Amino acid sequence: MKSFIHPFLFTIFPILFLFSHNVGGGISISEIIIPSAVALGFAALLLLFLSLLLKDRDRVGIVGSIILILFFSYGHVFEIVRHWRIGSLDLDNHVYLMLVWCEMMVSGIYFFVKTPKGLENVTQFANIVAATLVVMSLGNIGFYEFSTRDVQQSEVGRHEQVFDSVGLDARSDPPDIYYVILDGYASSSTLEAIYGYDNHDFIKDLIERGFFVASESRSNYPTTYHSLASSLNMDYVNHLADSVGVRSSDLQVLAQMIEDNWVVEFLKAQGYTFIHLSSGWGPTESNRHADLSSEDFNMQCGAWGGIWDEFVTLLIQTTMLRPFSSYIIGGDARAKILCAFSMLIEARRIEGPKFVFAHILSPHPPFLFGRDGEPVPETLLKLDGYVWEQKEAYVDQLIFINKQVEVLVDDWLAKSKTPPVIILQADHGSASSFGGTKSPEWEQPTQEMLEERFHIFNAYYLPGNGDDLLYDSITPVNTFRLIFNVYFDTSYDLLEDRSYHVTHNDPYVFTDVTQEVALE
Repeated sequence: MKSFIHPFLFTIFPILFLFSHNVGGGISISEIIIPSAVALGFAALLLLFLSLLLKDRDRVGIVGSIILILFFSYGHVFEIVRHWRIGSLDLDNHVYLMLVWCEMMVSGIYFFVKTPKGLENVTQFANIVAATLVVMSLGNIGFYEFSTRDVQQSEVGRHEQVFDSVGLDARSDPPDIYYVILDGYASSSTLEAIYGYDNHDFIKDLIERGFFVASESRSNYPTTYHSLASSLNMDYVNHLADSVGVRSSDLQVLAQMIEDNWVVEFLKAQGYTFIHLSSGWGPTESNRHADLSSEDFNMQCGAWGGIWDEFVTLLIQTTMLRPFSSYIIGGDARAKILCAFSMLIEARRIEGPKFVFAHILSPHPPFLFGRDGEPVPETLLKLDGYVWEQKEAYVDQLIFINKQVEVLVDDWLAKSKTPPVIILQADHGSASSFGGTKSPEWEQPTQEMLEERFHIFNAYYLPGNGDDLLYDSITPVNTFRLIFNVYFDTSYDLLEDRSYHVTHNDPYVFTDVTQEVALE
């Protein structure tokens, strides 16, 4: 049976390796369960098929490992060679590497099938190598969990202590509250200046429906992690530099703050039902505090049942499925966004006061929709920043999202028993001028880059003259401070609206860029 150990280990290693290199990025261990089960099932079927062709168990195991190693390593190698040029030959084309990979696979299989020698030593060596790789990945994961455990626990305790100081009686007629994050939705000024698109018709339509659109709003931070951790906890996150350390690149604490946030805890204490809709992005894919989640709406979201998320996308991009990723994941990603809008309408029908949170990964890339919602041919499911350079595709997707938002808003306003509170807010702006997420531009951005990233779309519907306290330059950190003051008679001070730049390499080094991005 030992012949079959290394193929399974070589199957699980790429998943553990990918997770271990992203474990500090907010991806949870639960996200690797389904991909691991699918991969191991695939390996088992492959070995079963090979055992019907080859009678020698060692040969079955070795041939299986060759196929699995090449399958799971393809994307990593392509990411390296895609930037190479050999004369006039551009290697950023899957045809060339795929031919090489298939030749290597056929040659390797042929060699080990035809060799007359016994393969016991090769099997033993493969078992040792595979086991070592798996143990190393598990060690990295274990070390991370151990080294960050105290910091994570201390941060949760801090939230509970502050929340305990707030004690209010539940209102008799609380409004439903919808908090919809439209990821990467740039401000009107950015759309006009950088993308050459006039978004004023959409803004005008919202204003006519009673919305206050904060025309000078900007994000407090340039990343989703920082932005949502800040807005959902009604405070800046700069204090993390002291508890986590300025040299840390671990984002798990921010992810935990997004899940264990003050806003949800406060509203649940007031008798609200918390409805959390899955996003496809780790920290907002699910929330253990939710009373209702996407699964409770019994909707079929895509051919794969809506299992598409950031980790699955990353994993597929590392395999020989990478050339076909748009066809494998694209439809599921589209379905997940469309389902979110449908669920937001269905959520209105749930009785009692409710807080509905939906993080919609659009108009942020990948670009999945044309202006009328049509699929985009051969969608590039890239996760690096360079995809922002497709400006026309960004605008087309934004126009479609506008149409979905208008349908959503009209339903809420026309059919809600009590006028609801609605927040339509971007976590950050676009990034067409930055290049890749790890490019030097992030370390020393120009003012134009900062303005593009920080200037955001931010709109509020606050019934009963609730928008009297709103102002054009309000930032997300003050969103729920103001709303709680208006509708729950709290006395939160509004914080000074400031913006802080961070980089992906140094997420706890905060640079105040308020003066650079503030609109006069």
